[in-house]
Amino acid sequence: MGRKLMMMTVATMIIMSCKTSYQVASIERSRILVDARYDYHQDEKAVAFLTHYERIVDSIMSPVVGQSAKYMKPHRPESELSNLIADIMVWAAKDYNEQPVFGVYNMGGMRADLPKGDVTYGDVLNIAPFENKIIFATLSGAEVLELFSQMASIGGEGVSHSVRMVITKDGQLVSAILNGEPIDPQKDYRFVTIDYLLGGTDKMVAFKKSRDIHSPQATEDTSRLIIMKYFREQMSQGKVVDAEMEGRVTVADEVLNIK
Repeated sequence: MGRKLMMMTVATMIIMSCKTSYQVASIERSRILVDARYDYHQDEKAVAFLTHYERIVDSIMSPVVGQSAKYMKPHRPESELSNLIADIMVWAAKDYNEQPVFGVYNMGGMRADLPKGDVTYGDVLNIAPFENKIIFATLSGAEVLELFSQMASIGGEGVSHSVRMVITKDGQLVSAILNGEPIDPQKDYRFVTIDYLLGGTDKMVAFKKSRDIHSPQATEDTSRLIIMKYFREQMSQGKVVDAEMEGRVTVADEVLNIK
């Protein structure tokens, strides 16, 4: 309990009774800081009971899967970690006989920061703790522009190296190109993301228009295992994983009039 600083909200509800039902009369709330103070007097039986399981968990979580050149955290409009994860999704496409033009990974799907130095199984699990699977699909250029507009409205998302977007501070899309070329509204574009997003979640509703969907469902198709595979492959080649800010999503200095 004392390992992390947590804030726990305790709600006290005062209710009054009617003849056949209850109604909320008032709600009060307060914050209680839960920190190391609660570990001053440990329950010895509980500690002894958990020690065995702690060793098991540590044996699973502690193996090193790779090395990171720097500390990385996800943030909008662009971050080194979101660039890395989106690029890893594109990198994985070769194992599925796919050639996506771009990749997307949502900022909300990255739940922890990447440490500098050794990266463990547990570090990757913390970053991608969900059972999201890699997925490939197609959108028209017009739908891609719609998708990028929705990303702009929330301040940006994780996109792969091929993407360059300019957005305004108030969430408007100014411009977008793929591989250095304007997006053709009539052309089809293959992309890679995670299945969670294809339902239009995180306000990226344009994903619901996807077609020609390729959705692998094996355990190894889970995003965190793909990330681990990437780290392990880089480590086997003696490489340290790194990522840079590249201007994939930039905010315009001035709000422009968009026609």
